[in-house]
Amino acid sequence: MRLAVFTNQFPAPVSTFFARDMRGLLESGIEIDIFPLRPLDPSLWRYVPDILSERVFPRHKVHSLNFNRSLVDLLMPSTMWKFGPFLRDAAAICASAVRFGLEPLAKSVCVLVQGRSLVNRHFSENQYDHILAYWGNYAGTCAYVFHRLLGQPIPFSIFLHAGTDLYRDQVYLRQKLLYADNIIVVCEFNKEFIRELYPDIFPLLRQKIYLHHLGLDLREFYFESDGRLPQKIVGVGRHSKLKGFDYLLRATHQVLSRGRDVHLELVGEGEETESLRELAIELGITKNVTFLGWLLPDDVKQAIKTATILVHPSIDLGDAVPTVIKEAMALGTPVIASNLAGIPELLGNGKYGLLVPPKNINALAKGIERLIEDNELRVHFAEKAREFAEEKFDLWKNGKRLADLLYATRRRNGEEI
Repeated sequence: MRLAVFTNQFPAPVSTFFARDMRGLLESGIEIDIFPLRPLDPSLWRYVPDILSERVFPRHKVHSLNFNRSLVDLLMPSTMWKFGPFLRDAAAICASAVRFGLEPLAKSVCVLVQGRSLVNRHFSENQYDHILAYWGNYAGTCAYVFHRLLGQPIPFSIFLHAGTDLYRDQVYLRQKLLYADNIIVVCEFNKEFIRELYPDIFPLLRQKIYLHHLGLDLREFYFESDGRLPQKIVGVGRHSKLKGFDYLLRATHQVLSRGRDVHLELVGEGEETESLRELAIELGITKNVTFLGWLLPDDVKQAIKTATILVHPSIDLGDAVPTVIKEAMALGTPVIASNLAGIPELLGNGKYGLLVPPKNINALAKGIERLIEDNELRVHFAEKAREFAEEKFDLWKNGKRLADLLYATRRRNGEEI
């Protein structure tokens, strides 16, 4: 099978779960081409985990979609075929986008141009056997336009992950879901979110929704439940408001004020990094906080592996099933996380880690103190979490199931828009 995969950015500072999914499909014999919407930045290849190294996946199989070049293509005489249907789709997509603001409208216009250019510049009619939109947002729109313009009876599948492509700014999402042959979700919470978002069409969608657990190569995650550095807390992720790292800093301050000598390491960067640094200064805890920035995948793993606990303090719907929680579970690092989205599913509703209410500094601080003090509980969580990871997160088993789904899919009579 030849599979065209549309994604937002690749390579990227955070690309581990995407790389693992692609490797799982490659292992099942699927030939892949990747089409990221953002320009290719070669300096970011170092963040791609070794599981998708150039030995496994040649870099020429990643095709950057240059917007300026796509715009020139749009004005060429050869692009005039199917111009009427394209304009109708473009008008409908833009009408949906404008409801969410100028930025979603501008991004939608960009991917419309990119999707049309892609068909004209690169592909014969039967080059691909299946189109996969790895995200439901703008990557999904570009893949949708590409598929529509191809006009071939090949399947179209779409992933839905988290805040990026499901919980907010659902540009043209209703139509893309009706059109898709498979809707792939990463947790049961997302399935229920779709039910609540589109109750009128959910009976049509239910039969083509499939749960896929983003996997780990568990051979790379050596389990250790003990022998860790004492009282080390780690938080991993992009420094955005939704991640709630400011709440973690305040909770750390509370723990320190009660006489506990803990140290917090924050892995990642983002628009909130400077604000977080300023907050650490304001709280007087700079000696107990280290900002590590973006790390290479193996270094992230090491930071988690040597921590006493990993804390993921999300404050609102953003992440669905954070990869770092899965990695901590596999490595034997106990987890404290907010009771949001698909996180309770990962932690067995509290059987494999501590769940705390979002935005609750006191509960977060008490949870940290509890796990720091109770080695027996930490070991219990670590062992149960690893058992769950082995059952649900095996990359090779999950990749095979996803590949089997894609192989078996035939083009439905998708809703005509």
